[in-house]
Amino acid sequence: MFVSNSMTVRVITITADDTIFSARDLMRDNGIRHLPVVEDSDKLIGIITDRGIRSALPYDLYKGVASEEEKEKVAALKIKDIMTPQPKTISPLDTIQDTLLKIQKEKVGAFPVVSDDGRLKGMISVRDLLRAFTNVLGIGEPGTLLCVLVEEKVGQMKKIVDAITAENVSIGSILVARYWDENMRAVFPYLLTQNVGPVKKKLEALGFKHLDPMQWYMDQLPQHK
Repeated sequence: MFVSNSMTVRVITITADDTIFSARDLMRDNGIRHLPVVEDSDKLIGIITDRGIRSALPYDLYKGVASEEEKEKVAALKIKDIMTPQPKTISPLDTIQDTLLKIQKEKVGAFPVVSDDGRLKGMISVRDLLRAFTNVLGIGEPGTLLCVLVEEKVGQMKKIVDAITAENVSIGSILVARYWDENMRAVFPYLLTQNVGPVKKKLEALGFKHLDPMQWYMDQLPQHK
């Protein structure tokens, strides 16, 4: 799935010559934490975040309860003075998987989405990614997550799928993860039913071992070097 299908298209923006108070008010009134800074024809030149504004403003000013004297001290502060120029961006043709990895690497909450000529096309945030993966994985529908331990060899996935469909159960999604034993894999079928007893029995009869998906911690697995 491409970013262009999951991004927020209607983006609130600001210009480099706007005031820091304008940015604060826009974020507060619209419930957002990132403001792309654009110039003519939506050319992206920077980004300003809620954290950046809080760092630049004294507490009273950020909350809008400061005295007029305090406000005058920072009245000349413009977006161009505190924005991050040439921010990291995402292309509309990047995948949501690429974006998730990049957000994790850069430790940010959102990326501007820009065209090849640097023009803003949208924003993609962690919230947008969660919505996209919810749709892709089919977990927006009621169901049950199983965890099955399988050998790493051809044909195992087909056996699992055949066993599930033989019980007239629909599959929302299937994920595969590595396991402690390099010759094994953990398969996570998300079944669109609450009645998984017959499926579990059939899988057990085929020699598959069930694991508790709630006890699965991928971060605790040994890292390959």
